[in-house]
Amino acid sequence: MPDLPSPRNATEAALFSEYWDTVLSYADLCTSGSAAAHDLAHEALTEGLRELRAEENGTGGNPGRRVPRLPAVPQLLTAVRATAAAWETQGHGHRLAPDLRLWLHSEQAARYTGPPLRRPLALRALRDMQESDADLLWLTEVESLPSAAVARRLRLDPAGLAEELAEVRGLFRDRCRRGHLDRPMDAECRAYARLLDAVTRAPVGETPEDLSHHLARCAQCAEAAACLRPHGGGLPAALAGGVIGWGGLAYLERRRRAAEVRLGPGRPDFGAETEPGNRGRVLRNGLIVAAVLVSMLALAVSLMPFGGTGDEAARGGTDDRRPVADTRPSPQEPTRAPSSPGTTGSPADPSPSRSAARTPDGASGQPSVKTVPRTQGAAPTTATTTAPSPSAQPACRATYTLDNEWPDGFQATVTVTTEQALDDWRLTWSFPDGQRVTQMWDAAFTQQGSQVAVTAASYNRAVPAGGSLSFGFLGSWYDENGPASGFALNGKVCAGG
Repeated sequence: MPDLPSPRNATEAALFSEYWDTVLSYADLCTSGSAAAHDLAHEALTEGLRELRAEENGTGGNPGRRVPRLPAVPQLLTAVRATAAAWETQGHGHRLAPDLRLWLHSEQAARYTGPPLRRPLALRALRDMQESDADLLWLTEVESLPSAAVARRLRLDPAGLAEELAEVRGLFRDRCRRGHLDRPMDAECRAYARLLDAVTRAPVGETPEDLSHHLARCAQCAEAAACLRPHGGGLPAALAGGVIGWGGLAYLERRRRAAEVRLGPGRPDFGAETEPGNRGRVLRNGLIVAAVLVSMLALAVSLMPFGGTGDEAARGGTDDRRPVADTRPSPQEPTRAPSSPGTTGSPADPSPSRSAARTPDGASGQPSVKTVPRTQGAAPTTATTTAPSPSAQPACRATYTLDNEWPDGFQATVTVTTEQALDDWRLTWSFPDGQRVTQMWDAAFTQQGSQVAVTAASYNRAVPAGGSLSFGFLGSWYDENGPASGFALNGKVCAGG
């Protein structure tokens, strides 16, 4: 962890690692590379802790009145957003994500620093709650922490946590309703305010057609509807989007994935852990499921063939079909391209690696196999393309670096060094495992299938002889995430870096 301000006490010291992980997760969404993400996270965490300490000490506040404030985690996340805005003002905006830069100059960003009555409803409601209540709501709904961790952190009784959470959700709803009625509204919105309150109070119910049409046209009332319906499953998104602002939903998804990696799929069910009725229902359902599984197992055993001939036993049986769930290719099936007998990593060669990327050989057309092991949270890995034949002098050298990876997503950087001066450039490559580019900075891209074509931005078209060009991107992957290969600059094959 970088050099951060010294903790004031044991409680803050215990949370420092978690604070850093949270801030870095959002800073990574806001920046154009891992180095910029670390710098932004460091600066934002330093400033955010300074603000938290100042508020706790009552600096500048009225000692006779509670000053509205956010809990520690959302306060630190808003510090990331504020630091990013300062970077844009100070001329460091090129280090930020392009979409964030556009958002910072929009009316949406102005809402977070404008008049209080025009700020997002969730932000106002969370600030207006007691800090312990707001902390419980945020840690549960947005950070997806398990009940035991929340109870331990907030020093609450785990047995009464479900009841406490239900009460806090109701308090949040009341604050949102009051805030919605207090802010400026036109006559139509005010006419629908009471109907909106009644509809969102019902656990299950259809929205009247006229109200539905109004919510589709009015962003202010639609925002209120999301905050006023705490039991509809949209509360986490309403909190993250209303408090963090840009990238709130992406941050929410990252925290959910992180929780799944630690605890397995699914958000914690507080009611099932504490309520006796739910505990009994879970037990009965478990017994029923166990009985069904035992019956299915017995049926499967009874249908299995027995007493095969000796020849069949020697051959391992005559049925060479694989199970339906096994989608891996058989050893006799080539996966991507036919391999010569001398090629390493042939389909019949069992490799311990999770992914093997094949790159074409520019000289003979024979594929070569390169294995890139991946570990969640490990240091960035770098993969390079296969060099062309010695007879052809390479015009460029390309390096593909996997900066970060998470379930079904990744961040990568491509750097190309050119031997010749360029007035403009176009780079192409192919992905081995069907990856898709979702966002790119310092360049523009198009993708057809596994083929990606990248063109220069207006400010980095010219590259001197012996110079290099670089850009980064976000992508999605499924099952495997092998490195890109087959790089070509302006139609000329690049060597490995």
